[in-house]
Amino acid sequence: MPLAIGYLKAYAEADERIRRRMDISLRNYPGDAGLNAMARDLVRDGCPDILCFSVLGWNFRAFGALAETFKQLNPNGWVVFGGNHVAHQGERVFRTFPQVDVVVNGEGELVFRDLMNGYLDGAVRDGLHEIAGISFREAGGDLVTTPERERIQDLEILPSPILTGAVPLVDRGGRFLYDYALMETNRGCPYKCAFCYWGGATGQKMRAFSRERLRAELELLGRRGAEILMLADSNFGLLRQDEEFLDDLLRVRRKYGFPRRLETSWAKNKSPGFYRIMEKMKQSGMHSAFILALQTMDDSVLDLMRRRNMKLNDWESLVAWLTDHGITPYLELIWGAPGETVASFLDGYDRAARHTPFIAVHPLMLLPNTEYHDKKEQHGMVTVRGEQDDFDYVLAHRTMTLADNERMLRFICWNRVLARSLWLHHIWVALRELAGVPQSRVILSFSDWIEKSEDPEARELHTLARPASSASENVDPNVWRLLTKRLLRLWWEEALRPDLPEELLPLLDEVFRYDLMCQPVRPLPDGSGPEEDLPVVTRHGERWYLRSDTEFTHPVPRLIAALRRGESVSTEPERHTADFYYRTEFGGDVQHYFRMDRYRGLTEQQLEQQFTQA
Repeated sequence: MPLAIGYLKAYAEADERIRRRMDISLRNYPGDAGLNAMARDLVRDGCPDILCFSVLGWNFRAFGALAETFKQLNPNGWVVFGGNHVAHQGERVFRTFPQVDVVVNGEGELVFRDLMNGYLDGAVRDGLHEIAGISFREAGGDLVTTPERERIQDLEILPSPILTGAVPLVDRGGRFLYDYALMETNRGCPYKCAFCYWGGATGQKMRAFSRERLRAELELLGRRGAEILMLADSNFGLLRQDEEFLDDLLRVRRKYGFPRRLETSWAKNKSPGFYRIMEKMKQSGMHSAFILALQTMDDSVLDLMRRRNMKLNDWESLVAWLTDHGITPYLELIWGAPGETVASFLDGYDRAARHTPFIAVHPLMLLPNTEYHDKKEQHGMVTVRGEQDDFDYVLAHRTMTLADNERMLRFICWNRVLARSLWLHHIWVALRELAGVPQSRVILSFSDWIEKSEDPEARELHTLARPASSASENVDPNVWRLLTKRLLRLWWEEALRPDLPEELLPLLDEVFRYDLMCQPVRPLPDGSGPEEDLPVVTRHGERWYLRSDTEFTHPVPRLIAALRRGESVSTEPERHTADFYYRTEFGGDVQHYFRMDRYRGLTEQQLEQQFTQA
């Protein structure tokens, strides 16, 4: 949902002169759209006079290429770049893409309106000295950066792109157009984390939209059937008005049945209002993935990150509270921050893994307009630009060697596949609580085995997961397709099992087999059907493959549940039988591999619990 550029359009069209004399059209493309398709679409109805891009690291190069194509068709047209990735970076932008005429520094609404009026007044693109908050080049090539524009203090001067129709919401059939609706309840961030440009680039003061306006936006989104609402806020739950917003959201949901889910960046410091918000969400059945952005567990690294002012040290009690209330916490860590070592990072990772396997690990990227970017030499950082994007990835620094980084990039890949995506799920707690093997050691065991194995399929898998292709947390979907149960069994037998206590092997073998049994029923390589001939049944209005009467020597589900509660369990055999249900659509879409939680096999009890909670 193109909310940011929708704000630009809504504010500009509030100017009667611009509305009368200009046609402002939004173009919004999916992430896999090719340059050829985008270029054709931009000029299909005639070449525009002004082409403006909302730029971030992942689209910087693509938009530069489109600017070059545009200038071939309209040499006198204007190309405007805006967004956090290019703000205050005019010198580099103009050097990289000479076709760009203007870079917007800061919030764009007022600047965009002034640029449009300047164009109508006959201004030339190398003579925009009167417009504050931009960078451009004069006729002789000299860079000019005009005085910085103050932040918008009264956000109510900005018309709502949702209420004005600046952003279309439904298709011709009346269906909501987007995977999720975007809203902004406030702007700003009270923190200045060294790796993030949110606080540094937007200013620390929080500015909020009125409750009446937000309530009207919620009403319209609910009426239009927006299933998921994502808030573009830095710290939801921090402000007093956030609880009022939730009350209005729940009222709209009761009225229309939508939105069904709320996603946001939650406040780092948890107030009594935050806990009331979470209680209300649970009582109402409003779902949300709670993401706790810890980033690091090491105090010295927190100091360098400038995050010691956040009350994150009590995160374990918060996670316990969330778990007790039926809310699954997702934890985030950053690998490669200055001061971090492999040992300190893995120690923190394993502390987090004791509470949830859903740990997202992101490699450090240097973003423009951040402290890390400005102090790159001070930390001894060696970096490289991404091949497909414009992010500056950290290869090494004073506490991280290149060899450290390469091994940990593999770790990030296999954490994403094995743990975060639930390719394995139950074995972590059994190995940790019974055999004293932490989650990080299991992941590194698999990573090292894949690197050394002579098995042909393992070699192919190793090539796909090499560090060069793991410069971000993204993983080639072919990694999942090649990671078969046969390979997992081979790793278990050759690498991990020999180091486990012999007396625990009967139970641990069964837990591992149970994990493999929970993996989705995959399609055959040619897509002609499922890999196994299982009957199909209908439950809760959905079609499921059913695997009946699967026998285990131990009651694995009961034992794992007890271990997660911190209870002692018996390792003695006790016969157990389970039925497994698998959604039938798995493998038809690449995204299925990133949503393993939806497609894993469920026992009868787990299936009923899932739909009862839903």
